[in-house]
Amino acid sequence: MRAMIFNAFGPPDVLHYEDVPDPAPGPGDLLIEVHAVSVNRVLDVDIRAGRAPHYGVEPPHILGVDPSGVVIDVGSDVQGFAAGDRVSVTMGMPGGGRYGLECNGGDAQLTIAPAASCVKVRDEIGFADATVISRHGPVAYNLLFNMGKLEAGQTVLIMGAAGNLGSIGIQLAKAAGATVIAAAGSRARADVGASLGADHTVDYNAVNLKDAVMDITDGAGVDLFYDNIANPDICPLGIESLKVLGRMVTAGSHGGPVVPVDFSTVYHKQLTIMGNPRSKAQDALPCFDAAAAGNLKVVIDRVVPLSAAPEMHALIEADPGIGKVILDPTLG
Repeated sequence: MRAMIFNAFGPPDVLHYEDVPDPAPGPGDLLIEVHAVSVNRVLDVDIRAGRAPHYGVEPPHILGVDPSGVVIDVGSDVQGFAAGDRVSVTMGMPGGGRYGLECNGGDAQLTIAPAASCVKVRDEIGFADATVISRHGPVAYNLLFNMGKLEAGQTVLIMGAAGNLGSIGIQLAKAAGATVIAAAGSRARADVGASLGADHTVDYNAVNLKDAVMDITDGAGVDLFYDNIANPDICPLGIESLKVLGRMVTAGSHGGPVVPVDFSTVYHKQLTIMGNPRSKAQDALPCFDAAAAGNLKVVIDRVVPLSAAPEMHALIEADPGIGKVILDPTLG
């Protein structure tokens, strides 16, 4: 098979599209023909550049944490999957490992993944959409519902309205009956949140975020603050926007990571601040159901051949605002 591999950390041109041996599934694995895998800003671009040593990835390595495709073969102990199934791989692996980090990932024509990390994809959902949903949907679902305990009738402030975690969070929260305030750093990006169903939007570079939220909520504040950016200027205003017994959830910090927090607010309002980038594979299923019902749409900038990965890494480094880029190994 062919794979995009890097043998040393460095600029995008350390990535090479080359022939490597076909992988063979272990007893609990699936062998998958990859049809889509995303270029993740941190888990692909930063790791390849050597800017994320804390993930423990060492070259040679094949990146790609979220492939979707068709099962070609199954291991001897696998139950519930068969050749021909359409599947997505989620990051969590048995024993606490992370697919694409502690093992080679999906930037290849073929990949192996533990069956326990995989979920079946409904026929109504294309592979590119499935990759975005399986990467961000379970994390968003976990943040909103398992951790954030969001319920119908409550109000949630969601940052990064035009990003994948933010845009999926908006739609899942709306489908659950919550009131959604979507925030972003420009009017155009905030308007993406409106197009996805947000009840209110805020351009936090044009107005004070806390003031805007308090105006929207008639001074009550929000039940849940959902952030994955950790902007040191804006995140504290989101925390200040919480009502008494409010909760903050987060799964990212690329805009920080250090954020000043007024802890008198935290203890006087009895706030809870929780972080967790992980998720359960099965949490992808309600996200697929929402997509099939037309209640969840993903934001994809472009789909390109896997061979274009070096150019896409360079593009993402040059343009922090670019949307999700999908690599398709079946295109070359």
